[in-house]
Amino acid sequence: MDNSSGVGVLDKAASVLSALEAGPATLAQLVAATHLARPTAHRLAVALEHHRLVARDMQGRFVLGPRLAELSTAAGEDRLLAAAGPVLTALRDHTGESAQLYRRQGDQRICVAAAERPIGLRDSIPVGAALSMQAGSGAQILLAWEEPDRLHRGLQGAAFTATVLSGVRRRGWAQSVSEREAGVASVSAPVRGPSGRIVAAVSVSGPVERLSRQPGRLHAAAVVSAANRLTEVLRRTGE
Repeated sequence: MDNSSGVGVLDKAASVLSALEAGPATLAQLVAATHLARPTAHRLAVALEHHRLVARDMQGRFVLGPRLAELSTAAGEDRLLAAAGPVLTALRDHTGESAQLYRRQGDQRICVAAAERPIGLRDSIPVGAALSMQAGSGAQILLAWEEPDRLHRGLQGAAFTATVLSGVRRRGWAQSVSEREAGVASVSAPVRGPSGRIVAAVSVSGPVERLSRQPGRLHAAAVVSAANRLTEVLRRTGE
């Protein structure tokens, strides 16, 4: 399908933003993903950075910039967040555990929505909290389907292995026990955009004493169902 708008510079800028949707990218990776000439890709990325549509991470790689989130919020177009509240609440009520929605931002994952367990021992993660991409079932989900080179880089220093991520891809969900924090277990599943790309991870988390050493046996089906509901929302709205 021809995605050209007829305005070449806008089409090229859009291709840069689309490439960064998959995660941080060096200039060489942008060139490979967009098929733009190196000087053109660099010029566009720097121009987008000036307007805060693109930013840089700690390694100097290009990432999506904060202006995109600001525009999305202002326009009221974030359908994922709009749908997340009731889905996470239902997941919390079904499992009896705190539920979260994570998005990747550079080398971190951000909790963008949550439904807390109202009483008792819980794993409390406030909205806006930034967690590592190197530990936890949510990080496993957000990394497992990455392109091979990004997956390899993401595994450097991670608490999980390539074999673990292979199992995540095979069964469609992830679990962790005392990986991000001692005594905490979690189960996560992927939310996919209309193109099939992973855009977020739905999780439940709580103490190992309740979730056990195999939390997926208890809650994988419910977490996958919640993630699929959000995927369907994005598919219907074309976000």
